[in-house]
Amino acid sequence: MRTYQEVFRAPEFTPLFLTSGTQVAAQTVSGLALGTLVFTRTGSPLLSALAMFGPSLAQLIGATTLLAAADRLPPRAALAGIALLFGLGTAAQVVPGLPVWAAFVMLLVLGMVASLGGGVRYGLLSQILPREGYLLGRSVLNMSVGTVQICGFALGGVLVTTLSPRGTLLIGAALYLAAAAFARFGLARRAPRAAGRPSVTETWRNNARLWSSRPRRYVYLALWVPNGLIVGCESLYVPYAPAHAGLLLACAALGMLAGDTLTGRFVPQRWRERLGAPLRLLLAAPYLVFALHPSLPLAVAAVVLASIGYSASLLLQERLMALTPEELSGQAFGLQSSGLLAMQGVGAALAGAVAQRTSPATAMAVIALLSVTVTLTLAPGLRPTPGPAPAVTH
Repeated sequence: MRTYQEVFRAPEFTPLFLTSGTQVAAQTVSGLALGTLVFTRTGSPLLSALAMFGPSLAQLIGATTLLAAADRLPPRAALAGIALLFGLGTAAQVVPGLPVWAAFVMLLVLGMVASLGGGVRYGLLSQILPREGYLLGRSVLNMSVGTVQICGFALGGVLVTTLSPRGTLLIGAALYLAAAAFARFGLARRAPRAAGRPSVTETWRNNARLWSSRPRRYVYLALWVPNGLIVGCESLYVPYAPAHAGLLLACAALGMLAGDTLTGRFVPQRWRERLGAPLRLLLAAPYLVFALHPSLPLAVAAVVLASIGYSASLLLQERLMALTPEELSGQAFGLQSSGLLAMQGVGAALAGAVAQRTSPATAMAVIALLSVTVTLTLAPGLRPTPGPAPAVTH
């Protein structure tokens, strides 16, 4: 499987693609609207950043309690149910006079439930596509994320300005309901990938099994920490440039789209491991320019260039798949997705806290430097190993 046409010919890939893309669109417009609404009400960069990315912190709770369900629930019902719940929760944020603390409680609940979404989605992808087509399929899904975010942040910025944050949240809720419909009526009914009842004990046991492998630990940390810190930089776009936050977010998505397209489709196998380390550094290094409080054009260029580095995640995900037994694929990718989103919440909280004491631009540079340091620290454990692909560790 070497072309995008072959990927879309696979049964059920198109409805999965539509479900994922529509849900990303909903998350994009509603996240920007909620971040703007909270910043308008409180004037706090920290609370604004947490409104956009803080729910990801709750995924850490879900990853340690609910994640075994990713392989033990019917995929179609799980994906449709999660999207429906997000639609209802997003609509509830529009209630007039809703206290800020209540809005964050709802985000906490939704974040916990969302911890299942990545595991179910990417576990299902491994069933829809053959193993050799998984990287290309992930590339397509990542490209859809980039494309939808470019349009979503640009449209979200217009909607927040011309309509209102609350009106934009209602549009986000409608998009979540559309994603639920795509999943329910587009995907085939499938049995769960693993037998047994999901439980906290089983979640802990399988997480310990996944974490017991040293090569997998390095891959997980490289997927989670540098990426999460740079999302912390992105969470400061609203307080950094309130009138241009949508533009900066769209440009970040544009860079991510370009990187995923080049890496997933055009980079040959022999170059993939060599490019991993440079791409991981590229993700953070351009943000150091924010220490100089750059003009908007220079800030846009730095954001686009840095976001190309997100494509390093594709290469790490391919390595994770090679290191993971098939019966744990859903939980393995759920742990990867939940850990990533949790670290994005940590990055947003950390960046917001630094911005409270300094400035958004200074905070972005500090967080970027921290990301570079983590990447260099992890580099020895991620060096390419000569010879055949690593064996799966059970």
